[in-house]
Amino acid sequence: MALGAFAFSGCGEKEDGKASYALVTTGVDPFWDICKKGGEDAGVELGVDVEVLMPSNGDDQKSKLEDLLAKGVDGIAVAAIDPINQAGFFDEVAKNAMLITMDTDAPKTKRQVFVGMDNYDAGWMGGELVKEAIPDGGEVVLFIGRLEQDNAKRRRQGVIDCLLGREKDANRYDAPGQSQIGAKYTVLATLTDQFDRPKAKENVEDMLTKHENVAAMVGLFAYNPPAILEALKQAGKIGQVKVVGFDENPVTLQAIKDGSVHGTVVQDPYEYGYRSIKVLHALAKGDKSVIPENKKIEFPARQIRKDDVDAFWSDLNSKLGK
Repeated sequence: MALGAFAFSGCGEKEDGKASYALVTTGVDPFWDICKKGGEDAGVELGVDVEVLMPSNGDDQKSKLEDLLAKGVDGIAVAAIDPINQAGFFDEVAKNAMLITMDTDAPKTKRQVFVGMDNYDAGWMGGELVKEAIPDGGEVVLFIGRLEQDNAKRRRQGVIDCLLGREKDANRYDAPGQSQIGAKYTVLATLTDQFDRPKAKENVEDMLTKHENVAAMVGLFAYNPPAILEALKQAGKIGQVKVVGFDENPVTLQAIKDGSVHGTVVQDPYEYGYRSIKVLHALAKGDKSVIPENKKIEFPARQIRKDDVDAFWSDLNSKLGK
């Protein structure tokens, strides 16, 4: 498809008087449902059309972006699945519509701004939770969807660096395939599942079989902690192996209440969606003051433990209208 064939007006107004924007995620997950609600609320507030598309993989994401350009959408906020290999395509998209990134960045593209969090710092927070859960040290296993994404690499590295007692360095990257050994903590492995939920559980089962002394498991994507819990329950090891999660999957939050998950590191997906639409509409109106000098609009991550999970969950349900 020749993307240059699509014209972009740059004015943010359609013939019917409504601007149209889209949020394009990395996949289907309750995390993205929260983001969708934020984007839709912003659309209602601004009186603009908002479409939220949840692709199944990188090729599907590309086709959805092409479809949006064919429809003449005014602006797109996309969560990059593979920012390095998608860079050329994203630059073509940016020639035909305003393009920003959310949740996972593609910093070496012509995207105008990134809306999300510092995933390295969030990973470090996850490492701190692991230290709380197993203060005497031990073997730790990390589980994640994929490592091609910028947010995944940085999040994983933050956990590893914290556990190994290193100085902070967001540019460091320990390639997967070998263990990282520190004075008290050993990160045995990082297992990916490519967003395959059964595979996510199988990865946990495999590590439980191969490593009887695993002290903690960390689920780095929203669906990973529930997969860990399911495998631990079937193995009769709930409570024996400590669990630290990321994001606010309801299963994870309930497990924090029940005591089977020590804690989770949460982002603000509602704000990602809400702010992305706000930024796109401002840019459509010619207001570039919404873009910071570093081209990043960041929201700090938070650690959620048993003592504050109820308040957090209540606030989340309020935003979702539950």
